Amino acid sequence: MKFHVLTLFPEMVEQGLHHSILGRAAEKGQLSFHMVNIREYTRDKHGKVDDYPYGGGAGMLMQAQPVYDAYLSVAAGSLEPQGEGSDMDGFVLPACPAGRRIRTIYVTPQGRTFTQEMARELAQEEELVFLCGHYEGIDERVLEEIVTDYVSLGDYVLTGGELPAMVMIDAVARLVPGVLHNGESAETESFHNHLLEYPQYSRPEIWHGRPVPEVLLSGNHKKIEAWRLEQSLERTRQRRPDLYARYQAQQEIILHLAKQKRKYIHLMELLARGMARTVCRQGKNILVNAENTCNYALYLENPDAAEPLPVQLKAERLPEQEQMYLAVCQESAKDLLLAQYGLKLRKTCYQACYTRKESLRVEYRDIRSLNGADLNYVAERYQECEKTYLQRRIQAGAMYGIYMGQGEERRLTGFIGIHENGSMGMLYVDKAYRRRGLAASLESWLVNWHLRRGEIPFCQISEENIPAMGLQKKLGLYLCGEPMWWLECYFSHLSQ
Repeated sequence: MKFHVLTLFPEMVEQGLHHSILGRAAEKGQLSFHMVNIREYTRDKHGKVDDYPYGGGAGMLMQAQPVYDAYLSVAAGSLEPQGEGSDMDGFVLPACPAGRRIRTIYVTPQGRTFTQEMARELAQEEELVFLCGHYEGIDERVLEEIVTDYVSLGDYVLTGGELPAMVMIDAVARLVPGVLHNGESAETESFHNHLLEYPQYSRPEIWHGRPVPEVLLSGNHKKIEAWRLEQSLERTRQRRPDLYARYQAQQEIILHLAKQKRKYIHLMELLARGMARTVCRQGKNILVNAENTCNYALYLENPDAAEPLPVQLKAERLPEQEQMYLAVCQESAKDLLLAQYGLKLRKTCYQACYTRKESLRVEYRDIRSLNGADLNYVAERYQECEKTYLQRRIQAGAMYGIYMGQGEERRLTGFIGIHENGSMGMLYVDKAYRRRGLAASLESWLVNWHLRRGEIPFCQISEENIPAMGLQKKLGLYLCGEPMWWLECYFSHLSQ
């Protein structure tokens, strides 16, 4: 992922980002930091980048021209800095090429407050530009021309935007796949699932007369997890009552859906894993969105007496013509959606979930995460999903391959993955290796992976995929007897 920082103090940002985890990720090529010195793009012979504001007032204002030229050096890639004192009168700036508009963040106390949700959203971008202001700000005209997001760290004022930019870059960069050594740590720390992280301890067992809680020394993982949850709940209740209220509302929904767990396991797990955003809730009706995707899931308490598609969905900020998918488990709601909104039935499937706590046996254990080099292998064999989608799942560290053979004969022979909605899927084994138990090993391995994270594994199987349904029964997953329908439409259809 590439980060461009437009600043008057590039050395300050450079030194702050090339250390520790981010520095190592940059050395490996996982991250790229590009500092652009705005002062190098001034056309003033004295090297000035600021001037007095029209209308009077205290302080100086950064001028539009050097900021814009610095931005174009990134967006157009063809404007070189001319140096102080150069004569550029009458110079015609190149237009930004089509499709080359990079998401540009202006760091300002007037913007939206930066959150972990925003960090996850920004981590989906391939490039980001951070514009750091100074003095009394920046000429409004250039902001209107290049800025896409106005973002603030909080309700206070700093001398410049460099420190907030570094904070945001750190929060975003650590969510990029492969940056952290432990692929799970970014998802299990503070703010995950609306709860603050539990207290942690290391050696020695007693320090300043304070012992490590006894339960952490017991070796009883079940008790340890229960203690950690209890501590997270109490810490969140005391320190962040706003997050605690969100957690309670989420648990209320999950408890209600648990009455029909097999039918609504997809909604329950999206919420429990902190992967979903509640678009709206009207009484016991609920519509949720799998974060940063076009996947939605709908639950209606009484489909025959309610508007099947809540009005809020029409107001979703989806790009024009972007396709969206809606999971519905109620036939009457499905029929109304098809009739009233012109949605198209994409597929019918059945849900299966593993509700036991015991790990499954994995016969073939040579299973590891896939990487970009495996994309063509996966895309050629699994054509139910677009190649770009499979690429996103591999980049997210959510695709796993199984290997057979020894030494130079060792080769990738199958794979499985986790969809953006949290379900297990994309299971495939090469024909030459079928009927050996590789598919069972892949799914059992992934079930155990979910269990270690305290999650309920689930999958959604197309109604015509009889072998896959047989595999679920063999492994001990429970199949829901009622179908789920995946509907698809375009945002433009909802806008009519």
